Amino acid sequence: RQGPISGVNKEIAVLQCHGDCDPLVPLMFGSLTVEKLKSMINPANVTFRTYSGMMHSSCIEEMMDVKQFIDKHLPPVD
Repeated sequence: RQGPISGVNKEIAVLQCHGDCDPLVPLMFGSLTVEKLKSMINPANVTFRTYSGMMHSSCIEEMMDVKQFIDKHLPPVD
């Protein structure tokens, strides 16, 4: 069930990451998901990153992108 997305929720920042060689979740599904997200919230706040050669796993480049996203959107922890 989908609830309404309104107010501050429409402005949430989203980072979606996907490997272009993922055998479990094909890149096409990642692309469809990001388009659905863009139709539900402010599309300018949705970032979709793909990683060449990455399977259903992670890589250093992805972790650096996640770190930059967190640093940009969350307040620092003392």
